[in-house]
Amino acid sequence: EGSPSSVSPFQQIRSPLAFGQRGFAVQRGRMVHNFHVREARQCVLVRECAHLLLAHNAPVKVKNAQGWSPLAEAISYGDRQMITALLRKLKQQSRESVEEKRPRLLKALKELGDFYLELHWDFQSWVPLLSRILPSDACKIHKQGINIRLDTTLIDFTDMKCQRGDLSFIFNGDAAPSESFVVLDNEQKVYQRIHHEESEMETEEEVDILMSSDIYSATLSTKSITFTRAQTGWLFREDKTERVGNFLADFYLVNGLVLESRKRREHLSEEDILRNKAIMESLSKGGNLMEQNFEPVRRQSLTPPSPNTITWEEYISAENGKAPHLGRELVCKESKKTFKATIAMSQEFPLGIESLLNVLEVIAPFKHFNKLREFVQMKLPPGFPVKLDIPVFPTITATVTFQEFRYDEFDESIFTIPDDYKEDPSRFPDL
Repeated sequence: EGSPSSVSPFQQIRSPLAFGQRGFAVQRGRMVHNFHVREARQCVLVRECAHLLLAHNAPVKVKNAQGWSPLAEAISYGDRQMITALLRKLKQQSRESVEEKRPRLLKALKELGDFYLELHWDFQSWVPLLSRILPSDACKIHKQGINIRLDTTLIDFTDMKCQRGDLSFIFNGDAAPSESFVVLDNEQKVYQRIHHEESEMETEEEVDILMSSDIYSATLSTKSITFTRAQTGWLFREDKTERVGNFLADFYLVNGLVLESRKRREHLSEEDILRNKAIMESLSKGGNLMEQNFEPVRRQSLTPPSPNTITWEEYISAENGKAPHLGRELVCKESKKTFKATIAMSQEFPLGIESLLNVLEVIAPFKHFNKLREFVQMKLPPGFPVKLDIPVFPTITATVTFQEFRYDEFDESIFTIPDDYKEDPSRFPDL
């Protein structure tokens, strides 16, 4: 077939070596860029490359050296069909990943004792006026066998909106995957099974939002993270140790935690930018998106960026991680914010971090719980994190406090849907 530099990118993608399951991993350092749509000079070739990669189930979560995903690059390029295909594949691969983990997760839950856990969320922001409208939440978790019930007042929270209510989330480990997750609205006495497949309309609406919004990339850099004991006292300083809920805990300062965020908008019109600014201003003044009629309009594909003069040989011979830019001219703003945090570790807490991770993995559909799971996976000081500060979004942080824990037994009825509740498949459209 010749050396990699003597054949076209399209031929390389067709090569079994390049895109067999094992071959993709072998060539990942080079071929990851093939999965990014901006490598191609012609619109047809871009689509062909992307769809061929998707047909071979290449991982959509992979990122290039600059931290951008294929979906981010597709949004920048502006081809609606390609964005839709990538979004669907991303969701499909996410579902498959959950199902692959399911047997291990159920085994871990079965081995864990039955318990009651109570924790509190308090959200803050350094954006003026935003903190006063951010929610707080008291969560109660019951775990019995391979069943989990989470009672909460906050079902969905993003940097754009939050959903409140008297809500219960039930995971039934014995049920089929499509029947495992249920959300109860205890005020309206209705329930909804969490979607595993989205409707065509829901997907199209999500594509409209992606094409009309900034492209964000936020990472929490932990390369230089250190923990030092927090001190208390004015004249005679000593290590800070206090009770958090029912548990004695040692307090630590988290140093060197940096939130790196980047925002791209080369795909947006001036009208889009002004509209998005108006949304954020409304939110900062306590407005509600649902009342502002900020519904996205149906977006058409953008005109492809101008062809470039980079040859395939020049592209693949570039230094690793420094491939030439091939897509639309970047409009990117970067920022770094040092995240000041405190964490309280208790040796008295009966649950281990690994057990907590298994429980959090079950309730990962709640975005803020997923952030908590990611944070506690770091190498922490000894003990269990009974109180900690975590970044949830680029401008929003949360203090999470584990207030109560006890091993207990419960009536099985709390893990079932009450007889007087009716099914409403559209009650929570974002789940």
